[in-house]
Amino acid sequence: MVKRRRFTLMPAIMLAALSLMVTIPALSSMHLYAAGAQRYATVVVQPGDTLWAIASTHTARSAGIQDTIDRIAEVNHLGSAPIIPGERLRVPLSSSSR
Repeated sequence: MVKRRRFTLMPAIMLAALSLMVTIPALSSMHLYAAGAQRYATVVVQPGDTLWAIASTHTARSAGIQDTIDRIAEVNHLGSAPIIPGERLRVPLSSSSR
């Protein structure tokens, strides 16, 4: 007669418990930060307006105008399309605009 070993769940339970004891403290020490809500101004494009002119009036002195232009184009899905008079654009507001 050959003796068969019975499979027990105890080693698997112990491994799972050990894993939890290691990962739970690591996860609980993480800090998650949410980005603040972006505020926008609505600007109606006037004849002769350019994205540069619009961005320069809504860009903080410490920020780059090109960055604001890129954000305006992204928010309004402009791509390479020109802006036209009467068009409404959402312009991201910085914390301290000019």
